[in-house]
Amino acid sequence: MYAKTGPEPKDITSFLVQKDTPGFSMGQQIKDKLGMRASPTAELVFDTARVPLSQVIGEENGAALCMMRNLEIERLGLAAMGLGIARRSLNVMKEYAKERKAFGKSIFSYGQIQAMITTSYAEYMAGRTYVYSLAKSMDLNAHGNGLDADGTKLFCANMAKEVSDRAIQVLGGYGYVGEYTVERLWRDSKLLEIGGGTNESHHKNMARDLSRMDTELE
Repeated sequence: MYAKTGPEPKDITSFLVQKDTPGFSMGQQIKDKLGMRASPTAELVFDTARVPLSQVIGEENGAALCMMRNLEIERLGLAAMGLGIARRSLNVMKEYAKERKAFGKSIFSYGQIQAMITTSYAEYMAGRTYVYSLAKSMDLNAHGNGLDADGTKLFCANMAKEVSDRAIQVLGGYGYVGEYTVERLWRDSKLLEIGGGTNESHHKNMARDLSRMDTELE
């Protein structure tokens, strides 16, 4: 957990809260979610809870940089989740299009289906390259990758939603039911545009970082 513990904006401290801490409890569980239903979601209630100094992580008022670094790692991880959703969706629609026949031939041979599958593949590979490039260069002991951490998540979140949407379209009525998985992938993908920072916050952060750059893009 993080808490503001001093008068300055960056006076933030990180600490552990044990589940049996007096004054700490789990509140309302949120079950009626669009997607990510396997992930438990609940309110955390702090009612005069006291945390001993022994549970402070790092230095008091020294967690701001740690928090920013963890946000970068989180956003890269969520971008990678978008890649997984897109890859699964792409595999499902590709296999279905080869098996499903219309007017005597597989629907994979029709231009409209080819356009959805090939566009999805190109977007998936673009996101994959971006994510892998950042993951390879990121120093987990430092911060300063905010521009591309925001960028990977911004691109891959939307890409995952678009690819899973196309998968539903390729499968038609089958895509709309749970048996073929892609409707769940579409529902799960939406959270990536909200959790870990909304798309709008990424736009703001990236615009700020780009405006501060003194060098041309390579």
